[in-house]
Amino acid sequence: MADLKKLAEEIVGLTLLEAQELKTILKDEYGIEPAAGGAVMVAGPAGGDDAAGGGEEQTEFDVILKAAGASKINVIKEVRAITGLGLKEAKELVEAGGKAVKEGVDKAEAEEIKGKLEAAGAEVELK
Repeated sequence: MADLKKLAEEIVGLTLLEAQELKTILKDEYGIEPAAGGAVMVAGPAGGDDAAGGGEEQTEFDVILKAAGASKINVIKEVRAITGLGLKEAKELVEAGGKAVKEGVDKAEAEEIKGKLEAAGAEVELK
């Protein structure tokens, strides 16, 4: 019999892309369909049920800067580093609030940008 603990650890460690591929293999080769709630019938990765479920998966995200927070200068520096904008343009973007810092990026890049901006003190939203 297979080592189930090892198998469970491997499934939990899957990336979103790998979880989507696993879903496709289970469906096409073994006839296992996703459950109505979006979870795969077998144990899916923790927090990855959305990627393994049916329906459309969002692949492009917009990183929206909601507010600069207390450290506006640090946020402006991060926006400049991320976007390549000049000082004036980055400052205007940060001060305007509710504007997209980056549009149409993949989930990993969006999460990375969000982390950098939040570390600088900004309030960020992914759409």
